[in-house]
Amino acid sequence: MANSKFEYVRAFERPDPLLPNTFIVIRLDGRSFHSFSARHAFTKPNDIRALHLMNAAAAAVVRDLPDIAIAYGVSDEFSFVLRRETTLFERREAKLVTTVCSSFTSWYVFLWPQFFPETPLVPPLPSFDGRAVCYPALGNVRDYLSWRQADCHINNLYNTTFWALVQQGGMTTQEAEEELKGTFAKDKNEILFSRFKINYNNEPEFFKKGSVIFRDYTDVLPSAAAPDSSSPAAAAATAEAQETATTAVPREKSKTQIEKEKKRAKKAQVVVEHVDIIQDAFWEKRPWILGDR
Repeated sequence: MANSKFEYVRAFERPDPLLPNTFIVIRLDGRSFHSFSARHAFTKPNDIRALHLMNAAAAAVVRDLPDIAIAYGVSDEFSFVLRRETTLFERREAKLVTTVCSSFTSWYVFLWPQFFPETPLVPPLPSFDGRAVCYPALGNVRDYLSWRQADCHINNLYNTTFWALVQQGGMTTQEAEEELKGTFAKDKNEILFSRFKINYNNEPEFFKKGSVIFRDYTDVLPSAAAPDSSSPAAAAATAEAQETATTAVPREKSKTQIEKEKKRAKKAQVVVEHVDIIQDAFWEKRPWILGDR
């Protein structure tokens, strides 16, 4: 950049790097999506087209940014987890949030005609806000994702019951809100089954568990399966993992390692699943998602 007398204005800029050696979670939320969904006649309580569109946009962002380890979405929100060792944009908060947010929004608008071919977008166009939060430990990230999935179940049970009362029970929205005040999960299940013969357990997992997006390395990394714990190599790997998990100093990676990981990420298949991520089974089967492997 050429020097000029106006360059002094750069002194007003302030660095905003996020904490090193922490997982970065960027969560996007639809802006005024209640009005947006009504304007475009989304089906209640769940519009399968809209949910598939959210997943397609999120999967495109994951493909574009190899530093994203996993994403989780429900309704009009999506959370993207960046690896603890990421140096993307020098970990600058504004750059990370705006890149993920604008990329997601761009893909959402671009892909809209595929999922809503007979419903053209009308202003105000869809937009998403975002925020970044740093989590120091793997357990914190898992608890965060568990929180979002538990919230998905709670909200979906409420919405399923609410719209059953309105659409099948003939109530107004105000009457349905009053009916559900102070009710617990068992009460909502009872309303669904006794009045509308709906067994909530038989509702699609898509709606109850949300969407998990990650790279499936099983066909890319032959060592993806857990190694023999009795071997010296396995013992060394375990010791290294424990050291990495507890040390305050992030493990340095060479440029060669970084390039190899990017190539593997491009070869890996980005998959969308609707599974339980609160229990250990999901993570034990896929140790590469939030680990260093």
